[in-house]
Amino acid sequence: MNTRPVLKLKKVQDMGISKGSTVLVRVDYNVPMKDGKVSDDTRIRETEKTIKYLLTRDAKIVLISHLGRPKGKVDPKYSLKPLVEHVEKIMGVKTHFVEDCIGQDCEAAKANLKNGEILLCENLRFHPEEEKNDESFAKELAKGCDYFVQDAFGAIHRAHASTSAITKYLPCGIGFLLQKELEYLEKIMTNPQRPFVAIIGGAKVSDKIDVLNSLLDRVDMLIIGGAMAYTFLKAQDTNVGNSLVENEKIEDAKQIVLKAFRNGVEILFPSDHLVVREIKEDAETQNTQSMAIPDGWIGVDIGDRSISIFAEKILQAKTIFWNGPVGIFEIDKFSKGTLELAKIIAQATKNGAISVIGGGDTLNALKKSGINSQEFSHCSTGGGASLEFIEGKLLPGLEALSR
Repeated sequence: MNTRPVLKLKKVQDMGISKGSTVLVRVDYNVPMKDGKVSDDTRIRETEKTIKYLLTRDAKIVLISHLGRPKGKVDPKYSLKPLVEHVEKIMGVKTHFVEDCIGQDCEAAKANLKNGEILLCENLRFHPEEEKNDESFAKELAKGCDYFVQDAFGAIHRAHASTSAITKYLPCGIGFLLQKELEYLEKIMTNPQRPFVAIIGGAKVSDKIDVLNSLLDRVDMLIIGGAMAYTFLKAQDTNVGNSLVENEKIEDAKQIVLKAFRNGVEILFPSDHLVVREIKEDAETQNTQSMAIPDGWIGVDIGDRSISIFAEKILQAKTIFWNGPVGIFEIDKFSKGTLELAKIIAQATKNGAISVIGGGDTLNALKKSGINSQEFSHCSTGGGASLEFIEGKLLPGLEALSR
């Protein structure tokens, strides 16, 4: 079982931030964009508690973030400028924008900032030094600031200048969003209420091997869905037709099933499937009668019987962790399983279970289901970071903060 060292992390409310202090806040505003506009401002809203707390201290707030993957070059497509109106509306105060995150213009913008105002700086990743964890770049980011607050959970599994090197140049603490993320993930990994059920989906076993192994040391039941289930079924000599299989991971799948048996963990796979001959929106679909998929057919979602069996187990759980869709939910015809699971987990939460949703595609599926994130105990803002945390890894951004 992986165990992380206990880290001492100062909280923003314990940093002694006073009136007129300039606070550099690393946020994760890597938001979905469509036609140059923000299509979902959830990640901005998630930072509201930290920023409004700093506003009550009458501080000057400098926000830094990345957006997309501009590969160290200026690319207008990845500009943070369209986010200004959202930040201003959500936080309720004047928000300025500066077209760089370092340099003379940025320093002047910081110097001109008034108490209780916000400055949003341009995309960190327009500079290659950000992803190289360059100390000189981090020192430039810190110029004109008195404190650094880390609130970008979705970025702390990266050793970048704004998550790691920056901690050498300013007194540091963690914001309320990061506190909440750590509280819920720590709770389910160290002291879960039982039964503890984990639902893991997605396309590839290779992406989730470490997570599955870690969860098998902690959960009472593991439900596996999505395309990764076909690799597990093939590992048990079940016919999966033309479904996606990682043949090179069949041995790993066998070892995970063996570990579940040794640990006394019940492991469930889909008992039936929605199948098509070809993956397209107008494809003819069938529901299989068993766990096996006929030759020439491709599994694209869990079937009705699987939904019913999974629902019964989930509704008995006291702790639930869900990461990864159980079908190709982006296509409406193949989304039923994933959307039904979302409703079932929301119901279990209403009944008193603690539910943690593990970011990434799972959050996109929730949005499609129309279920409000408030209907779950916690929806993580960082898919990769939450998985690495559950694997037991020491996240570079947290390690740097603890130093």
